[in-house]
Parts: sequence; C-alpha cells; structure tokens
Amino acid sequence: MSRVETPSPWRWIPSLYFGQGIPYVVVMTLSVVMYKNLGLGNTEIALYTSWLYLPWVIKPLWSPLVELLGAKRRWIIMLQFVIGAALAGVALTLPGPWLLQMSLALLWLLAFASATHDIAADGFYMLALSQRSQAALVGVRSTCYRLAMIAGQGGLVYLAGWLTQRSGQPALAWAIVFGALGAGFVALAAYHAWALPRPAADLGAASGLRSRPGLWVDALAVFAAFFRKPGIARILAFLLLYRFAEAQGLKLVSPFLLDSLAAGGLALRTQDLGLAYGTVGVVALTLGGLLGGWAISRAGLQRLLWPLVLCMHLPNAVFVALAIWQPADLGLVSAALAIEQFGYGFGFTAYMVYMLMVAEGEHKTAHYAICTGFMALGMMLPGMAAGWIQSQLGYTGFFVWVCVATLPSFLATALVRIDPGYGAKP
Repeated sequence: MSRVETPSPWRWIPSLYFGQGIPYVVVMTLSVVMYKNLGLGNTEIALYTSWLYLPWVIKPLWSPLVELLGAKRRWIIMLQFVIGAALAGVALTLPGPWLLQMSLALLWLLAFASATHDIAADGFYMLALSQRSQAALVGVRSTCYRLAMIAGQGGLVYLAGWLTQRSGQPALAWAIVFGALGAGFVALAAYHAWALPRPAADLGAASGLRSRPGLWVDALAVFAAFFRKPGIARILAFLLLYRFAEAQGLKLVSPFLLDSLAAGGLALRTQDLGLAYGTVGVVALTLGGLLGGWAISRAGLQRLLWPLVLCMHLPNAVFVALAIWQPADLGLVSAALAIEQFGYGFGFTAYMVYMLMVAEGEHKTAHYAICTGFMALGMMLPGMAAGWIQSQLGYTGFFVWVCVATLPSFLATALVRIDPGYGAKP
C-alpha cells in the first residue's frame, strides 16, 4: 500500500516529537522541582512521582487498542487536547486546598495520555513515511525530543524560578507555567489537525475487532514469544537492574541541588537549577549519547559493553564529592553535572542498543515496546524508596549508597550475553 508523504515531513515531525518530549519532562522532572518548591518532603516526592512511571510500564498492554480503534492521526490530535486539558487542570489546582491530591491525579492522567501519545506518534511516523525517509529523519526526531528536554528542564524551570522570585508565590509561579503549557498544547493540537498528513495506510482498524476475532489471541502469542526468548532471565535482570542506581539518584538530584546548605544541599535557586542541570546537563547528556552511539557503530556492543557500563556508573561519585564539599560556585557545579550527565548519556547507549538486540525477530516492534515497559519498571520501583533512604542517610550517605547500588548492574552485565559484532558496521 502506498504511503502519502505530502505535506513535507518538516512541517510536522519537529513539532510532533517536540510535543512528545514535553509531557514526559513535565511528569518526570518538573513535577519533582515543583513539589520541592511547594515544600513537600523528599520521601513523599520520590514515592509519589515514581508512581507516575506506571503508564509507561504498562503501555504495551493497551498498545493494540491504538492499532484497533481508529486512525493514529486522530489519536495524536485527541491526546494532545487531553494533555493540554490536564496541564491546565494542574494550573487550576495549585492554589487550592487539595493541591497535592488533585495535581497528582491530573499528572497521572497526563502520564497516561503521554504514554499513549508515544504509541500513536511512533506508529504514525512509520505509516506516513517510506522506510528511506524514516531512516533519514530519525535524527530529527531525536534532536527535537532532546530540545524538548532542554526547554522543559532548562527553560520552564528557569521561568518558574524567575516568577517565584518576582512574586514570592511558588504556587502562583508554577500555575502560570502549567497554564501556559496547557494553552500551548491546545494550540499544538489545532496545528496538527491542519499539518499532519493523511496517509492512506492510516485508515484505522475499527473494523478489525469484528474482522479478526483471533487478533487478541495473536497479541497474547506475541507476548508469550518474548518470554520464550533464550536467556530470558538474564535479559530481564539486565533490563531491570542496569539503571537500579540511577533510578534512585535521579529522584533526588533536583532536591539536593535546591536544598539548603544546612540540609546538606547546594542551595541553588530554581532558575540556577534550570541552567546547570536542565540546560548544561542535558546538552552534555545529548553529546554523550551521540558519542556512545557512534562508538558502538564502530566497535560493536560486545567489545564496548564494559567501558560503557563503567562510564554510566562511575560518574555517580561526582554527587558524593558535591555533597561533601557543597561548592557555591555555579560554574563548578555546572561542570560537575556536565561530567556526570555526559558519562550517563555515553553509558546509557549500551542499554538502548541492547533493547534493540533483544527485540530482533518477527515481532520486533511489540518486543521493543515490552522492553521499554521493563525499563520503566526498573526506574519506578527503586525510585519509590529513594526519598526515604535519603532521609535516613542524609545526602552524602545517600549518594554513597547510590554508588554501592551500582553493584547489581555490574552483576547483571557480567551475566548477560551479547551477539558478537551487534551494532557494529559489517
């Protein structure tokens, strides 16, 4: 079946993948900073925001519905309206008496809509473009997603800090930020209603439930095939444990940078956090990821696995040093965060390429989605306890614990099996 590639993909791919990145950043990063600004304790922040990973954990369970019920173009537009409404809802709840309960409920709705939007957007990308165009534009996708991270973790956090400084009311500042985001997503949905192409392949499959009564049986068979892969126990161990330390440390980075010196933090202003961690850090993360992908393409995953693992985990010691010395110089803190984020970005490519290797086979799209579900589960569960651990150990002790928590990752790496030459040029 032919694919329609007009209008130009440049009219919709940058906006689609920038829009895909923003809700994820809001749920995973901005929520942590917001609740810290609003006075919530680290134990509660880590526990509550870790639950927001759940839609990404379980999204493979409902991904067939996106295939079965309607065209992906309609899914994208509808979900962007839902995301906009959820963001606006958070803005309306912040000054209210049920701030925590209502904002968390709306953030969970946002996470559910964002995870479903990911499914629809990625499926639409494959339907609307030829294979050649898909390969040519994959870098554009990735770059726009990274730009969303910089805009969210950097620009929006800076804006919230600046508004707080001007008004003295963090709840009002964050309400303005979320209100503007909500309006922006409604505008984005309206834009995509005009800009997205209408590929002939994206007809939807609403009739598929009737015409293919065995489809759900086939879907279960795809899941079963994943769990019959050779060495599935080693695969799951690697997927769940490779980020075991990072899952805990990540939840406490922003609180650590914002907390007072007396509490063991670095006492950064919110706008300084946006510059140091959300901008400098994300740029370093992106550069590390690009270098890691290039290195694997040259030497293969098997040869580089251990160097990548070490680069992923050893920079955690940077946070131990920051917690001990508590430097006041923003440039020094930014440089330290850049080192840690570069190492993380470089080492994380091993995980991404490993998931691609595991997904190889007849059902690679579905099996890759299952891998990403286990990736999210590996982030959710350890992160839930991170705030409590930090409250017991203090920041220095907590970051020492994060370094110790890299040991399960090293063990899982030692047990894993890599296809020789996978990822390298032939």
